[in-house]
Parts: sequence; structure tokens; C-alpha cells
Amino acid sequence: MEAKKLSKYVRYQATCPNLRGTYPGIFALANGLAQSGELSAVDWGQWRRANDRADAAYPDPAAVDASVYDRKINPTAQSWFKSTAQHLLADLNFYEDLLRRHHVEYQVLHSDDPGTVLYEDEVQILVRPRLL
Repeated sequence: MEAKKLSKYVRYQATCPNLRGTYPGIFALANGLAQSGELSAVDWGQWRRANDRADAAYPDPAAVDASVYDRKINPTAQSWFKSTAQHLLADLNFYEDLLRRHHVEYQVLHSDDPGTVLYEDEVQILVRPRLL
């Protein structure tokens, strides 16, 4: 029996598009919960600490190139984790649990070629997704 090949990239995103027609990623979904005031004080504190760890764990693509998230230049930009970034993917358990407890639907996508690469570092890529 042949072993299943692991995809190069993974993305956690909303199952439904937002008002702009894009699918917010897992951090945007959790940040939306925090900004809406729906989190308990305990959840808010855990969310804040998890975001601080994530911010410290890898580069912010916009700090390297401000245009990558510019909605006029790249209105559909998406971040994907490299599947080799297991230490970062393990940290997503908190976010997944938070979204499930607040009934926020999300999906996990896997791809070897999610789009045109706009930015890349050791743990992530930012792409303009392919049109279906």
C-alpha cells in the first residue's frame, strides 16, 4: 500500500465568504470573535496570549512588503502555512477549539499549488488564489 503524500501547504479558513467575497483565515475569524465582545474574559485572555505567541513565532508579511495585504493591489490575498511548520500548526488547536465553541464554521484546505506566490518565508506563503 502506498503512503498518502502530504500537501505542501495548509490553510484554515471560513466556510462562507465575507461581504468582500473572500474567505477569512483562522486568525481573522478568532480576531472577529474577540472584537465582537463575544469572548469571556478567560477566552479573551487566552486569545490575546495565543495571538502574541503567533506574532512572535513568524514574520508578518506586511512588515516586509506592505502591498501584499493591500486590498486595492491584492484583494484576494490568502496566507497558507507550510506543512513543514508543525510547531505552528500545533498551536492552531486553541483557535480551532475557540471557533468550535462559538459555532464559527471553518474548513481546512490542503494544496501543493494554492496560487501565485506574493510572499514566502520559512513557515508560510501568501498567495493570490487561483480562479476556479
